[in-house]
Amino acid sequence: MLDPLLTPITRKVLDYPARWLVKRQVSADQVTVAGFLVGLLAVPALAAQAYEVALVFILLNRLADGLDGAVARRTSATDAGGFLDIVLDFIFYSAVVFGFLLASPFEHALPAGLLLVTFMGTGASFLAFAVIAAKRGIENPRYPNKSLHYMGGLTEGFETIVAFVAFCVWPEHFEMLALIFAAACWITAITRIVVGYRTLSEVKS
Repeated sequence: MLDPLLTPITRKVLDYPARWLVKRQVSADQVTVAGFLVGLLAVPALAAQAYEVALVFILLNRLADGLDGAVARRTSATDAGGFLDIVLDFIFYSAVVFGFLLASPFEHALPAGLLLVTFMGTGASFLAFAVIAAKRGIENPRYPNKSLHYMGGLTEGFETIVAFVAFCVWPEHFEMLALIFAAACWITAITRIVVGYRTLSEVKS
C-alpha cells in the first residue's frame, strides 16, 4: 500500500551504493542471487530461535532486493532479471514463514500454514494478472519501472517487511501477528482478483 510513496525515497538512498557496485562490475542479477542466499540464512536462525540474527538476514535480503533494481537502472533492466527477482522473492517470503514453523512446530503450525496459503493467494493473483496484462498491453502507471505488471494492494513489499520485523521482535506473539497479517493479505488477494477480473473483462480480445 505504501510502496508507491516510499519508492522515490528508497531510489535516492540506494543510488549511491548502486553506483559503487556498478563501478566494480557487479550485476543486478548477482545482487539478486546474493541477497536471496543471505536471506535463506534466516531459516536456520529462526529454527534455532535466534530471532535477532534472523532479522539481520531478513533485512539484508530486503536491502539487496532494493539494490538489484537500483543497479539494473544504472546498467540495463532485463526481463530475465525481473523474472529472477520476483521468483526468488516469493521463495524467500515463504521460507521465512517456514522458519517460524520450525522454531515451534506445535504452536506455529496453524498460523504458519495459513500464512503460506495466503501467500499463494496474493502471489497467484499478482502473477496471473501480470502475464495477461503483458499479453494485452495494459499499462502500469503506478509502477512504471517494474518488469512485470505490478498490482498493488493493502499488503505489498513494505508491509511484508514490517510483518517480518514484528515476527522477529515479538516471536512470542507470532500466532496473533501471523493471523492479522494473513487477514490483511487476503484483503489484498480478494481485491486483486476482483479488480483483475473486471479489468480484463473490459479489455477487448
